[in-house]
Amino acid sequence: MAHRVFVTRELPGEGFASLLTDAAVEVDVWPQDGPPPRAALLERVRGVDGLVCLITDRVDADVLDAAGPQLRVVSAMAVGVDNIDVAECASRGIAVGNTPGVLTETTADIAWALILAAGRRIVEAAEYVKGGEWRTWSPTQLAGVDVHGATLGVVGFGAIGQAVARRAQGFGMRVLYWNRTARSDEAGELGAERRSFDDLLAESDFVSVNVALTDETRGLIDASALSRMKSSAILVNTARGPIVDEAALVEALREGRIAAAGLDVTAVEPLPMESPLLTMRNVVVLPHIGSASLSTRCKMADMAVANLRAGLAGGPLPNAVMV
Repeated sequence: MAHRVFVTRELPGEGFASLLTDAAVEVDVWPQDGPPPRAALLERVRGVDGLVCLITDRVDADVLDAAGPQLRVVSAMAVGVDNIDVAECASRGIAVGNTPGVLTETTADIAWALILAAGRRIVEAAEYVKGGEWRTWSPTQLAGVDVHGATLGVVGFGAIGQAVARRAQGFGMRVLYWNRTARSDEAGELGAERRSFDDLLAESDFVSVNVALTDETRGLIDASALSRMKSSAILVNTARGPIVDEAALVEALREGRIAAAGLDVTAVEPLPMESPLLTMRNVVVLPHIGSASLSTRCKMADMAVANLRAGLAGGPLPNAVMV
């Protein structure tokens, strides 16, 4: 009998294409661009042996109950698995897989795009031209801040944080990092200096957020943290939206306590159109495209399918998430 699988969105890549033509797997794919509504998710997982999900899909006890006891594997096309109750899956003997490593460099590229866009007011300048406001040249017109020679503070010195720091070398930047554990060897190779969280905020011209979302990091960049930053500093977040207290960020930007922000992630996604962040010229907001190169997304999908196949076969997952 074929294994039944539900995939919460059509995926790119050869792995997914081969899954659709595999007679040993009966694949149900959510046909719409957006994620399946909660009721639809609960209905479509009934009786499945495997589930492939995205970060937009909350996989909790209710979903596992709806799927039933034959569910063997939950495979996420993502690095972060904060949308999945991993402990609950483990208690039921359900393997959980993710797609680490493959998006490191692509996400670091977006962090740097935001550093440059926010620092040099790139989006604001482009809109200035398109809006017909460009009349002449003046000495301080749309003047931003220098990136070269500035101090970059990296919050979270894992693979992505290190990739962000590596790019800073080409800009002659001084690099500081904060991490729960010392990364002396990696920091030494990159010329990065370890700092306490408070000292990093106080010394940095750009602060790049690269930590995973956990109970400890939720709201890490709050009003208190923002108050420690320079008034000329720029905050960039390519990790997870809830790491930054958005209400506090709005107030800090409005009051000039920090200069600007570049966000690839927000607390609620999509960001509601009524959000004050969308009315601020000194804020660049992207729609969570950190890993959005076609090559990287195809690799992520292939890894997710590989995890799924391994779980269905009852073997170890190539990239298993542990409790």
